[in-house]
Amino acid sequence: MKKIFDKYFEIISYLFWGVCTTIVNWGTYSVFVAGFHWGIFLGNACSWACATLFAYVTNKLWVFQSKSWKREVVFKEFGLFVSSRLLTGTLEIIGVPFLVKMGLNYSVMGIEGLFAKVLVSVLVVILNYILSKLVIFKK
Repeated sequence: MKKIFDKYFEIISYLFWGVCTTIVNWGTYSVFVAGFHWGIFLGNACSWACATLFAYVTNKLWVFQSKSWKREVVFKEFGLFVSSRLLTGTLEIIGVPFLVKMGLNYSVMGIEGLFAKVLVSVLVVILNYILSKLVIFKK
């Protein structure tokens, strides 16, 4: 079991911190919208920013173990990280309605379009991992 964990540590760690990032995203969204009574757009944008910052730190430290805190390294990594998340976020924003319009408007647990959302989310997670590993935190 330890061999398997060691072999797939990076992927396991990425998935664990991804779940934590989702909790940060949903939690801050709830606070901003329900607690502070901000609008949905502002609450969503701010929760995305909180989740992206959280994801950057956890990915840097514990997933890809990028040790440098030199200003130029952090600015480069963070700029690339935010840019890649904006790209994949745009893909999600456009992709879900596109798939629904193309006929993948299947309800899951009574939620319309959730099947398309899950498909796009899987693609986004894979792309985020690839971009992080090969572009942002490459060794």
